[in-house]
Amino acid sequence: MVHVERQVTVRRPLAEVVRYLANFSHAVDWDPGTQECDRIDGGPPAEGAQWHNVSEFRGRRTELTYRLVTLTDDHVVFVGTNKTATSRDDLSFRTEGDTTVITYRATIRFHGLARLADPFLRREFERLGDEITVSMPAAIERNAA
Repeated sequence: MVHVERQVTVRRPLAEVVRYLANFSHAVDWDPGTQECDRIDGGPPAEGAQWHNVSEFRGRRTELTYRLVTLTDDHVVFVGTNKTATSRDDLSFRTEGDTTVITYRATIRFHGLARLADPFLRREFERLGDEITVSMPAAIERNAA
């Protein structure tokens, strides 16, 4: 299992930030690995909503189906699955003065033989976590409203 945790702060109201990040289609803007992310079902983001996500990781294309499993005023959780991995993106939010602090936690659990790659992939996921500290706030500042 690989776990990455980062904190970022943005100058946007908490409700705007949660609304923006609860739509996983926006991952193309803030997640450096995401190439495509399209809603499978319709309607506004709500628990149970699903997205088809295409990411590139270490030069390889990976497809996962993500489901929104938690959506509250200050917490959003997505779980993505395919035959080789389960990915959990856990975002919690708090107001601090006139800013919103986002705690981003990503956990990737590999299945079967893919588990053997855990130790070798940890550094790459840490690097992606570092990139998110730049890309996520920039995307929110540009797009959240």
